[in-house]
Amino acid sequence: MTTQSELAVRGARRSARRARAADVALGIATPIVLLVAWQIAASTHAIDTRIFTPPSDIVRTAGSLATNGTLGADLGITTARLAVGYVIGAVLGVVVGLALGVVRPLRSALSPLFAALYAVPQIALLPLLLVIFGLGETAKIITVAAVTFFVVELNTLGAVRRVPPELLEAGQAYGATRWRRFVHVLVPATAPGIFTGLRVAVALALVVVTATEFVAANSGLGYLVWNSWQLFEPADMYVGLVVIALLGVVATGIVVGVERLVLPWTRRRAR
Repeated sequence: MTTQSELAVRGARRSARRARAADVALGIATPIVLLVAWQIAASTHAIDTRIFTPPSDIVRTAGSLATNGTLGADLGITTARLAVGYVIGAVLGVVVGLALGVVRPLRSALSPLFAALYAVPQIALLPLLLVIFGLGETAKIITVAAVTFFVVELNTLGAVRRVPPELLEAGQAYGATRWRRFVHVLVPATAPGIFTGLRVAVALALVVVTATEFVAANSGLGYLVWNSWQLFEPADMYVGLVVIALLGVVATGIVVGVERLVLPWTRRRAR
């Protein structure tokens, strides 16, 4: 019986590995097929190459921008704006979300206000912030921090509200102090919900930082895309879009990696 069980487990693991390999293969093959089709369509003039620049030209342009330092500089600036704004907003969002979840009067006082502010697109605050702080980095970082804050705060608050009361009551029954129940029961129970907010927020933060660079910057990947569009340099524009997409993948991957490090059971569940 034990041997049959072990064989069944091994077979299930092999099937899971094959399924993951197939998923990875499909994920890699799909963009390659699309790029090949794009290149063929451009080479045969089936599409307007003035708008849909061939992938081969985009690669050459990326090499040129990387060589002259433009691409690296813009990538570094956007990454810095994203990282600073995201970290500030995430930390504040977790702290405030936990506080609102634990302290009922505070939740009653602030939750309606935060819900109303969340309904306002944070990018709409940029003109006001530019008037207050000028065209420097402060307005851009605050805008990124704002969108991150609201997403993380709402997810954190929701995670706290979903914690079963029985968990906290069990900790109390074992004589745990309020602080120990908070640290050892509430925070671990809410951590998956918090990381859900962090994953969503990093993508929205990238969207917002790119949008701010469209209209209020003379550097960064968003500026590269916008300026290339104005000058009708589609190859440069596509390079900027591709790098923004790659930055989003890397940023999300970092958040997921931290989640799997902090919450190892999520890694086992994903297998």
